[in-house]
Amino acid sequence: MNETKPVETGPWAPFRHRAFAFLWVATVISNVGTWMHDVGAGWLMTELSPSPLVVSLVQAATTLPVFLFAIFAGALADLMDRRKLLISVNLVMAGLAAGLSVMVYLQLVTPSILILFTFLMGSCAALMAPAWQAIVPGLVDKPRLGAAIALNSMGINVSRAIGPALAGFLIVSAGLVSPFALNTLSFLGILVVLFFWKPQENIQTMPREHMIGAMRAGLRYVFNSPPVIATLIRAVAFFLFASAYWAMLPLIARNMLDGGAQLYGILLASVGTGAVCGAIVLPKIKARLGADKTVMAGTTGTALVMVSFALVQHPVVAVAASFIAGASWIAVLSSLNVSTQTALPDWVRARGLSVFLTLFFGSMSGGSVVWGWLAEKFSIEAALLTAGAGAIILMIATMRIRLNQGADLDLSPSMHWPEPILTESIEQDRGPVMIRISYRITPENHETFRSLMNEMRKARQRHGAYHWGLHQDSIDHNLFVETWSEGSWIEHLRHHKRVSGADRDIQEKVNRLHLGDTKPKVDHLIAVD
Repeated sequence: MNETKPVETGPWAPFRHRAFAFLWVATVISNVGTWMHDVGAGWLMTELSPSPLVVSLVQAATTLPVFLFAIFAGALADLMDRRKLLISVNLVMAGLAAGLSVMVYLQLVTPSILILFTFLMGSCAALMAPAWQAIVPGLVDKPRLGAAIALNSMGINVSRAIGPALAGFLIVSAGLVSPFALNTLSFLGILVVLFFWKPQENIQTMPREHMIGAMRAGLRYVFNSPPVIATLIRAVAFFLFASAYWAMLPLIARNMLDGGAQLYGILLASVGTGAVCGAIVLPKIKARLGADKTVMAGTTGTALVMVSFALVQHPVVAVAASFIAGASWIAVLSSLNVSTQTALPDWVRARGLSVFLTLFFGSMSGGSVVWGWLAEKFSIEAALLTAGAGAIILMIATMRIRLNQGADLDLSPSMHWPEPILTESIEQDRGPVMIRISYRITPENHETFRSLMNEMRKARQRHGAYHWGLHQDSIDHNLFVETWSEGSWIEHLRHHKRVSGADRDIQEKVNRLHLGDTKPKVDHLIAVD
């Protein structure tokens, strides 16, 4: 008898998938350019304006677009060819980078122009972010998904370790235009790999959703999914306060440590090096601590880093603290990302991740402005100490909200709903549609039935149900009727295609309580024109 060979799930196992390996390398090269741009932009702004609030606006302009456009971008990534989307947006970003390089060379950049270009490039990154994250499960098999996400995070931090240090060296030796020019060239590699990459085509058996409907479906799924909501709460509790050291880092290097562009680059490189080292040991840490305690450890590390920046103003201490900041950051970010990915089915993955990214970057953007204002009103030290204390307080307040609640759920399409029996064709946009299911439940099972139906309500609502209700017959108390409505006949047919194995498990538990040899009776009622 043939035994199934176990799948290797070590930290480097995803590199066995060629497409993942090539895209990973190309993305690292592109991100090196991005980090060089960020260092150049941050340092250029300190020369253009000494105001802490204005300097923090560079960070805000980078993160705000994701908060504004991620939901739209998530729907776009689920509706169109992700490869074509990534190629198109990378071409636009290369053009923006080239234009900014020319303006820096000609010394035409003002604070407003720099913030505008940063915002435009951030907007392009926002359009790509859900698509980038959503393609990962298609590049590796499921047992290697966690390692692939950790490697992607590590790749970002490899580039963070290289890009800032290289940018600091180039600014001093070749001038401020050099990081912007090299960022332009860094897009070539990712464009070449994307051009030759041939992902598996998704065969569409249903008409494509409209953009507004797709965005609404994504939001509806997320806010009716307890595993996703739990992850989002933990994410906001961390990112809102962790944004402080990202926003303040240029000012820490220049004002608190009396350093130059090279020191700023070294601090960012130390963050990246810490993140790379953290990613390497992260699987062992998570195996021992679990996701929740790993996030708590990372949050505590981040808070201690901000306190050390505020109280011990020495370059060596700052570099060591930045290393710890990077390791703490990767521990939290990777854990939250995996928790989100495992709670989302394929059909809504990009849209669900876009909500995560919206709250992630919204927290970073809003936090950057708040900490910049606080630093200008009082001091940089006061902003850092306040952020560190806030991170610990919210960590304690949210510690009972568990991560990875969706890890053991079967979210693949189960196709257990039979096709509706029709006597005549129905126009797809006709609606709304009301679904009515009748159950007969013995008195001793009433309480269990109601509890299960509460879970069922969430399952229905994730797939578009509204006006859900459970009714008990006024005479025959053992007769219960579940009703809900959906927007149109085509939306109900999509529900048939998307209902998952986890939904089937709930349905089977309910059906076992139903009296009789036949399954509960299902009726479809369509609104009369």
